[in-house]
Amino acid sequence: MTTWDKIIGHRWAIDVLRSALLYDRVGHAYLITGPAQIGRTTLARTFAQALNCTAVDPAERPCGICRACTLISADKHPDVRRIVGETSGRGKVTLKIDQIRELNHVLNLTAAEARYKVATIEQFDTANASAANAFLKTLEEPPHNVILLLTATDAETLLPTIPSRCRTIALRPVPATEIQEALETGWQVDTEQASLLAHLADGRIGWAIQAALNRTLLEERAEQLDLLAQTFSQNLVERFAVADKLAQDPENLPALLKIWLSWWRDLALLSAGQQDVDSLTHIDRQQELIEIAERLPAGTAVAALQQTEQSLQYLKSNANTRLVMENLLLRYPHLDN
Repeated sequence: MTTWDKIIGHRWAIDVLRSALLYDRVGHAYLITGPAQIGRTTLARTFAQALNCTAVDPAERPCGICRACTLISADKHPDVRRIVGETSGRGKVTLKIDQIRELNHVLNLTAAEARYKVATIEQFDTANASAANAFLKTLEEPPHNVILLLTATDAETLLPTIPSRCRTIALRPVPATEIQEALETGWQVDTEQASLLAHLADGRIGWAIQAALNRTLLEERAEQLDLLAQTFSQNLVERFAVADKLAQDPENLPALLKIWLSWWRDLALLSAGQQDVDSLTHIDRQQELIEIAERLPAGTAVAALQQTEQSLQYLKSNANTRLVMENLLLRYPHLDN
């Protein structure tokens, strides 16, 4: 068994990278896309191990136990760099030009021991314009035996010149059945809990594992859904107050709205007559969802779903946070007790 076999899901992407290694067709730059916690970093790190693994048989790389594999796994290999943007006091991550300049300098130095010098630059979509432009020359003409691995949520959010110079691997959501099986066998999560986490994960195996190890995530999700449910019976003044409070914590709003988005999706499915519980995300609150869906006027859930999605886009565009939340909450339906 190689380290590739320990990755949950993404078999097609693994096959692409393994074939490139086995047939000596490795590109100089790869862009791995997908939502956070779907496995981008794990895939990039495993590829870096495979590039430098010292196992005699190429088919057995990465072995996970040689010096190169263990150092890369611990982010301590002298020739394999992992770059992450700097975090501001408010939690915003930004990849800055100074980080890119330092990386460019390091990549031009002779490798200490590796077959390939590898740089993994995480969340390249957080790079400011100066940093992205500073990286272009290295991306166009990388030094000999240098492999660049970039991760991002979506290639379309980057400067067009970035993905055009990379081989893109767009990761797909991991099926809930695979996530559930992995949680049960690898982390000894009981079947009921594993099923819930697999549905809530929305294809993100990293989130499912984190939630299995940290109950706080489920507690926060319950609070976020309870807050949404409370708005149904609130008057305008109360909704303005909620919007004002939420706007004071802008960095956490996208995560909150994504939870609300999945809730409205479930309601939209139920309103449309969906009977299959496996198609729902919040399977532990099925009865509550059914009761609300029965009280909603036709088309209300779909409209709220669209409004929530639009609000997420507004936040990404740096719109006024308070106005976005006020507008959203005022448009949500009112349900009498």
